[in-house]
Amino acid sequence: MPRRSEVTSVLVLGSGPVDPGAETDRAGARACRVLKAEGLRVILVDSDPAAITTGAGFADATYVEPVTLDVVEHIIAAERPDALLTTVGGRTALDTAVALHESGVLARHGVELIGADLDAIRVGGNREDFERIVRGAGGAVARAVACDTLEQCHAAAAELGYPVFVRTSSTTGRSGFAGDERQLSAVLGTGPGAHRVLIEESALGRREFALELLRDRDDDVIVVCSMENVDPVGAHPGDSIAVAPAMTPTGREGRRMREVATAVVRAIGVAGRCTVRFTVDPRTGHAIVAGATLHASRAGAFAATATGLPITEIATRLALGHTLDELPDAVTGETAFGPGAEHVAVRASRFAFDGFPTADAGPTARTEPVGEAVAIGRSFPEALNKALRALGEDGGSFSWAGPPGDPDASVAASWRPTGARVDAVHRAIRAGAAVADLAAATGIHPWFLDQVRRIEEVARAVAGRDGATRPTLQLAKRHGLSDARIGELRGLGEDEVRALRRSLGIRPGYRAVDRRAAESTARYSSYGGEPGAPRSAAPKVVILGSGPTRFGQGAEFDHTCAHASAALAAAGYETVVVDGDPRAATVDPGTGHRHYLEPLTVEDVLEVVAAEQATGEVVDVLVQLGGQTPLALAARLAAAGVPVVGVSPAAIDLAGDLGALSTEVGLPTPAGGTATSFAQAKAVADELGYPVLVRPSHVPGGRGAEIAHDERALAASFERAAAGSGRPVRVDRFLAGAIEVDVDALYDGRELYLGGVMEHVEEVGGHSGGSACTLPPVTLGHADVVRIRESTRALAHRIGVRGPLNVRYALAAGVLHVVEVYPGAGRTVPFAAAATGVPLAAAAARVALGSGIAELRAEGLLPAAGDAGTPPPDAAIAVRQAVSRWSRSRTPDGDRADAHHRAGAVMGIGATFGVAYAKAQAAARTPLPVVGRVFVSVANRDKRAVIFPVKALVDAGFEVLATAATAQVLHRGGVAVTVVRAPGDGPDGEPSIVDRVLAGEVDLVVSTSSGRHDGSEVRAAATRRGVPCVTTVQGLAATVQGIEAVSRGHAVVTPLREHLGGPSGGVTVPSRLPSSAEAGRHLVGVAVDRPR
Repeated sequence: MPRRSEVTSVLVLGSGPVDPGAETDRAGARACRVLKAEGLRVILVDSDPAAITTGAGFADATYVEPVTLDVVEHIIAAERPDALLTTVGGRTALDTAVALHESGVLARHGVELIGADLDAIRVGGNREDFERIVRGAGGAVARAVACDTLEQCHAAAAELGYPVFVRTSSTTGRSGFAGDERQLSAVLGTGPGAHRVLIEESALGRREFALELLRDRDDDVIVVCSMENVDPVGAHPGDSIAVAPAMTPTGREGRRMREVATAVVRAIGVAGRCTVRFTVDPRTGHAIVAGATLHASRAGAFAATATGLPITEIATRLALGHTLDELPDAVTGETAFGPGAEHVAVRASRFAFDGFPTADAGPTARTEPVGEAVAIGRSFPEALNKALRALGEDGGSFSWAGPPGDPDASVAASWRPTGARVDAVHRAIRAGAAVADLAAATGIHPWFLDQVRRIEEVARAVAGRDGATRPTLQLAKRHGLSDARIGELRGLGEDEVRALRRSLGIRPGYRAVDRRAAESTARYSSYGGEPGAPRSAAPKVVILGSGPTRFGQGAEFDHTCAHASAALAAAGYETVVVDGDPRAATVDPGTGHRHYLEPLTVEDVLEVVAAEQATGEVVDVLVQLGGQTPLALAARLAAAGVPVVGVSPAAIDLAGDLGALSTEVGLPTPAGGTATSFAQAKAVADELGYPVLVRPSHVPGGRGAEIAHDERALAASFERAAAGSGRPVRVDRFLAGAIEVDVDALYDGRELYLGGVMEHVEEVGGHSGGSACTLPPVTLGHADVVRIRESTRALAHRIGVRGPLNVRYALAAGVLHVVEVYPGAGRTVPFAAAATGVPLAAAAARVALGSGIAELRAEGLLPAAGDAGTPPPDAAIAVRQAVSRWSRSRTPDGDRADAHHRAGAVMGIGATFGVAYAKAQAAARTPLPVVGRVFVSVANRDKRAVIFPVKALVDAGFEVLATAATAQVLHRGGVAVTVVRAPGDGPDGEPSIVDRVLAGEVDLVVSTSSGRHDGSEVRAAATRRGVPCVTTVQGLAATVQGIEAVSRGHAVVTPLREHLGGPSGGVTVPSRLPSSAEAGRHLVGVAVDRPR
């Protein structure tokens, strides 16, 4: 039946900061495309400037604002949408939808929930209601006891027997495994809190499965994809290697799961997609329903990638009232659903505990990887090896370097479910461990262990006498072994193996993931498949994506690649993207012509380029847009004859050698030197004085940079910077108190365009991604910007870059120092584009391929005059705030990181800096309080500077708490202050500041101290409790401005186009300040300025 005609406009809520993944952004982009294609008006709200949907063309009205109850309420009042799509913005959108209903907003404005209605959301979010639904559908759930107190929790655990699983009745609450009373107390903390706690019997050791389903309003349901985790229950399902389709269920188990999942989805009543998760007892086959997800998720993104089906598009149309039997396949025009049986997809996760040396890498109930890769092959071994290869940077997966070690030790090491478990399993098999022993130790199904054993058998054949013959090499490639690993086994170089393989005619073919979709879907390589690319007369451009997300390289680069691909396609190029991230927006057919789900290694990229060159002209391989991963491939690709334009390998090398570059250009850099040994590094540091900045000397983009405050820290930082680089380590003077500036620019060989000049809120640090920044700059003068423009032009010209360029400066004592030069698109490009309204990614791609700045101005892609260095006097202020992963990491410290350990970013925009900063903090889920208690503990160097900001907080109505030393200074400055005990000080029994923070008695923490007792413990407590934590004096000044702006009602909510100079006027909804009953009291007051 046709869609419902009464729905003419739809509000789409984004998920805010990307953490842990970008699957919601990809889903939102696809949903917006469908809604627009259906002729509906689309209103989008998202605070992430890197979201694809914040670019032009996705929505009729785009709000880059916090996704919170009050903000969305005002947007609804101004925009009057007919419906709210709840299922593409993750948990954030679902929780906001429930809050809008409970506050009466939806009823007051006649807004209907589509996709998942209120009852469905509540079932998905309330464990007790969900269990009732499952039992009614004939399924089983784990035994559980609902508890309201600590005593009840311990009694329930004793009754069920340890280990137990702890979860709040809300799916957003605290959860975790507990093996004994001590661990249970650690998980529960101070108690159940606002949500009832469920103590469940543990599912540890059970096999895990998931089914992706679609349901329409006629109650028809189809199972789109089955998935299975290689690891048994023990870590979060998102942490495990996963495979689609599921490999090990018996026919009876599979039928039972499909029947129960279908009944559950019908009982929940979702119109669209739903992921139902199961655990199965490996001894009895008894299945338990573990949960259901109603929104875009990692499992859903994997299912869409594995099947090639447009699941989000279908689900969006189902939410609008279409039915399954009438929906044509989005590509072929045929009504057909269901995955093919010609391939296997494997998802592997990328962890980054190296960024948190004190973190525990063991199992938790929360997903911990920062990124993931999906690979597809004709067999599980082929897909597994490709997926593991896609996670790393050395072109390999399993390694055969060195002896395998003791089999018993390897079996023991494989017991713990960490990111390195699969390597431990392989080492154990190499060492001769039996599959049965490994299965008993790990709980991994023997079928998967047999596949690893089969890979080892093939590797031994490669290492043997006939290893260089065509049959053996063909077998190795069909099992996913890379050229690098074959070379390792044969004692040959990777290039030698490639030449041998090609001389024997062993080349990959490429298949569409969905065989019915012909040219427009994602493609994958397989040895034994037909060759790949369709013939084309249009010039081709291959864009290398960023691969699996990691700290410092994430969704921002996906945004850049996606918008660049779409722009080049519009300009007449045939665009081809290579990226193995299943959540990448470049998978969307709307962003280009083809997407290869392949690892970003020299071998895999060369084969894709060769396949494309066989059917048309490849004019360029763009390495400048996807971050450091593709940039690192440039030299070897160019040496192999691949056309790499825009930036040459020599330019990349020169940009990485900042000392030589700055000398040639005549620009100052921080004093320092290089070292090849710790003794040399210590000598440089002793001469400069601590603190010093330590980083690899030849790595652009700030990667690996750390601040060392003493000799011990220097030793650790030097070791990390030197590891595996083969190059000297750079030790520079740390420019304390300097103003840090990030610049995104375009250079066409003659003219420079400043895309963004961003001033950092906090002092210069190790990685530019860790601090908030503002655009346009707030305190830089015209002369400063002129110097920045001239310096950036000189650097771009000397490097020889054509296209995007990112430069990091530090302004200290009137001297502009060059800190870093990155010859590609920086991570701030999406923010600069959103803040200025200029499609920088599209322009960067065009310039890289030869267009001039003047040409793009004439086309209208760039402004006819001026750039970000010459903003109008009334330009809106935008603030980019990095979102920390502290609250999700298991490190006990909440200190500001030197290296970039942030998982995403948000943006606030307003007429003043204070408004923009307050919005950014709210969007980052640490909204600023407008009244309450502030705790202050600062280092000696900051005590003079902290008095006036704290006085401003007192004037705003805050009560001040401080440790004794800080309190003394504040008291002398005329500030009324209450002394509180630091951890480990004072009489036992008196609550310390950590106790008071954890108890919810503190609304804001200001802590710049470096000592353990009143520094990191307090910051860690604030992180756990969700209390805003300020760690620098500059950050405190910004916080005060934000609080003052909100308190005075200056925050307004406006569509992005109006911030950037579009139409304005109409009514203003007054801001709502917190009432006295809303103690604690965060950013809730906003107003909307929208034409009616």
